[in-house]
Amino acid sequence: MRLAGDLLSTGLQVEERNRFSRLDLNFAFVILALNVIGLINLYSATHGLFSKDRMDLFWMQIVWLSVGWTVYLGITLIDYKVFLRGAYVLYGLNVAALVAVELIGKTSLGATRWLDLGFFRYQPSETMKLVLVLVFARTFANKSFQGGMGLRELAWPVFLLMIPWVLTVKQPDLGTATLLIAIAGSMFLFVGVRRAILIFLVIISAIAAPIVWNFGLKDYQKNRVLTFLSPGRDPRGTGYNSIQSKIAVGSGKVLGKGFRKGTQSQLEFLPERHTDFIFSVLSEEHGFIGSITTLGLFLILWLMSIRIAVQARDKAGALIVVGTLSYMFWHVVVNMCMVIGLLPIVGVPLPLLSYGGSGMLTTMVGLGLISSVAYRRYLF
Repeated sequence: MRLAGDLLSTGLQVEERNRFSRLDLNFAFVILALNVIGLINLYSATHGLFSKDRMDLFWMQIVWLSVGWTVYLGITLIDYKVFLRGAYVLYGLNVAALVAVELIGKTSLGATRWLDLGFFRYQPSETMKLVLVLVFARTFANKSFQGGMGLRELAWPVFLLMIPWVLTVKQPDLGTATLLIAIAGSMFLFVGVRRAILIFLVIISAIAAPIVWNFGLKDYQKNRVLTFLSPGRDPRGTGYNSIQSKIAVGSGKVLGKGFRKGTQSQLEFLPERHTDFIFSVLSEEHGFIGSITTLGLFLILWLMSIRIAVQARDKAGALIVVGTLSYMFWHVVVNMCMVIGLLPIVGVPLPLLSYGGSGMLTTMVGLGLISSVAYRRYLF
């Protein structure tokens, strides 16, 4: 009996060690490094000369990070197929939340995007990005499309995409709506789409562009595009954010001005510096070196994700990783291009760095799904 007990105890210890050894610690370390960079910059952005009312945001971000890492580890230990089985339930709940935003949502800065839960402002359009990844992964996992998807195969996923897209556009949140299409499009291309359909979409887009411009966009949205093309046309109005951001980025030069020594951020010339323009704070205070280091960490994270997708034990796991990777990629590209003037200002936060509960938790959930795939890549 004693021998049997010792063998059982030894077996459990070996199993625990095996569980720990399957964690991709390098992947987690890169995420943690980006978290630390984000906290350093958020501390600076919220502790300017006139930012006393924003100091609590830094401590709230630490709370969200703590919750985020707990969720990350929890999701890692759960088989990702559990989330695939509940994908359509999550989709229905998220669509219901988007409808609730339309009816009882909280309005801020002219947009109605949040549900006030008392202790937390929840943005359903943010979590919908990952829910779509799960829905599409489940839809495509057990199907093979010889020569790519045709119109019949695309009908159902496009229908699933258009419901949250329309609800998000109505908020209005054109930036998030564009990201929904970018994430879905990335997954469609990964699965494969027939060349004739791609050519048709390019032609339709070219024809529809002037129609959307004249009848689909609101005046403030048109002004954003015109200001992007010529920021000097309204330097104290619609062009102010873009101009101040580019001044902050450019003034950092190679080494930056130093921690909490950025004039644009500390003197509050830079708007929304704790959310959409957190990268501008980074560039001003830490210069080209700090910016390229951060971009390099994101690149390493993407390359690790690609490796995990290649080594995934099934197509469903690979699709989850590709979808989450596209979520991260498009957020980073749009945000960084936005703050340096290569894209219009659309209010897209920088993952893992910008302040925000919904954004931080959604990002950590997505990374947890990638970690869950990595955790099971050698289980056949």
